[in-house]
Amino acid sequence: MKVTVIGAGAVGSTAADVIARREVADEVVILDIKEGYAEGKAMDLNQTSSLLGFDTKIVGTTNDYAKTAKSDVIVVTSGIPRKPGMTREELIGINAGIVRTVVTNALAVSPKAVIVIVSNPMDTMTYLTYQIAQEMGINKKRVIGMGGALDSSRFRYRLGEAMGVSQNDISGMVIGGHGDKTMIPLTRLATWNGLPVSRFINSEALSEVAQKTMVGGATLTGLLGTSAWYAPGAAICQVVEAILRDEQKIIPSCVYLNGEYGQKDICIGVPVVLGKGGWQKIVNVRLNNEEKAAFEASAEAVRTMNEAIKGL
Repeated sequence: MKVTVIGAGAVGSTAADVIARREVADEVVILDIKEGYAEGKAMDLNQTSSLLGFDTKIVGTTNDYAKTAKSDVIVVTSGIPRKPGMTREELIGINAGIVRTVVTNALAVSPKAVIVIVSNPMDTMTYLTYQIAQEMGINKKRVIGMGGALDSSRFRYRLGEAMGVSQNDISGMVIGGHGDKTMIPLTRLATWNGLPVSRFINSEALSEVAQKTMVGGATLTGLLGTSAWYAPGAAICQVVEAILRDEQKIIPSCVYLNGEYGQKDICIGVPVVLGKGGWQKIVNVRLNNEEKAAFEASAEAVRTMNEAIKGL
């Protein structure tokens, strides 16, 4: 199995690190436009192999897409990172051009690959990638946006923090757009060892958990001065691993909807089954009226962002 990570910044290199350590793939290729940068990251990571006990081959390359050929999964992290005070929406003009270039080049040499979009604003970049894939005759199920895995991990972290329990015993998911005002933590459906968390935490505390989850990325950007990378890198690995190992695992992901959840012609986060070849099916969660309204509002906000890529 071969995985290509485009973008050797903090998120991309961390994803490559986790994928290599877990030996999810036989080979990981890191590509970047900055001369020597990906090669240096690859060399540094390779030198941890004997220390950590993994045998994954890691290759770095400067803009040579031939070295990414025949990848099974392509992860796109390219683009400028969010800076303090900057919304994901403000990134759209710059990152759309970058994503179009790298996706077209990568799919040209790996036409059977599943492509995982991480670049922000993620929902719109995934929609752009879906359009490119359609132009190239590539199945929509091989286009996935990675946002739900990360947002759901932040949701479980906040629930564990509020309840004083291990987040590993908590199940919870976030759907909707991958933005501070568009994501929807499904507090009603969250469980602790199979029991509703609402039995152990009051509604006020649950609302606070949801709010902290929604601004999770912005909170870290404010603290770090740039986007987070450890959790995003691990979330990327979770998605890639589910695909390569055909795990048939339900992970909220940004995919193209054609009537599901009452939405058409949009890429947005919903629960999907991930396995060989990308997303297998969309899982229908029965949302209540409040959740449906929130999802519709989220979709409308994503559509507004999508307008900005018309003509690009």
